[in-house]
Amino acid sequence: MAEISVPTLILFIASIVIAAGVAGVLIDTVSGISNAVDDRGGDVSKSIKTDAEIISDPEAGVYDETNDTLTLYVKNTGVRTLSADARTVDLFVDGRYQTAVSVSVVSSDEWTPNAVVRVVATGVTLSAGDHRVKLVVDTDEETFEFRTS
Repeated sequence: MAEISVPTLILFIASIVIAAGVAGVLIDTVSGISNAVDDRGGDVSKSIKTDAEIISDPEAGVYDETNDTLTLYVKNTGVRTLSADARTVDLFVDGRYQTAVSVSVVSSDEWTPNAVVRVVATGVTLSAGDHRVKLVVDTDEETFEFRTS
């Protein structure tokens, strides 16, 4: 009977050692995943709270061909105050990044929820036809289409 107990005891101890090693690796992996989810959760929360809508009328002449300027009105429809600064707004006209962009608040002192800003891009030369604007504010992307004559 002792002959059966010794090999069984050795296998039992080996099983416990292997299980402890596996548990240590799993705890480390789960901890790493948890930290990554926490970090990404903050970014997603900011992204969810950020929303802007282009409220310009495409029929109202957003493009001034005399001065080569494009003017858009953008409303903050999110739940947090956004920075009304040209460095936080990226503007693409027909796929071309615009560098000469100014942003000014129209309806209040800050770009708070429900406030409107005027985004003006200068030096924009457009031919007659259909055009597409992509506006990126933080992580929110909006598309606006209009026609010039």
